[in-house]
Amino acid sequence: MNVVRTITAAGAALFATLACQGAWAACYLVYSADQQVVYRSQVPPVDMSLNLHETLPQIAPGGALVFSLGNQGCEVEMNRLPAISKAKQAGKTARRQPAHKPANAQG
Repeated sequence: MNVVRTITAAGAALFATLACQGAWAACYLVYSADQQVVYRSQVPPVDMSLNLHETLPQIAPGGALVFSLGNQGCEVEMNRLPAISKAKQAGKTARRQPAHKPANAQG
């Protein structure tokens, strides 16, 4: 009986591992509204925990996000997203630094 349980548990663990791998992409491409590639990277251009219809229009209005499991063609990164989008993304991912106090400030 212990052998059957062990094999069943190992099979379930293997299945769970293989199923989870499909959730990650190796290459992200963003196409602009005029079908030009404006972003190519192994790092997602938006927060993937949110709905794409909420985040993608902020960085590429009218654009499309394509992601694949293969990373062919993604070795050379490209980011031609508008500067405002880059600033929004940097603000979300980077920690805010405390404001610099003048030397004569008290506190």
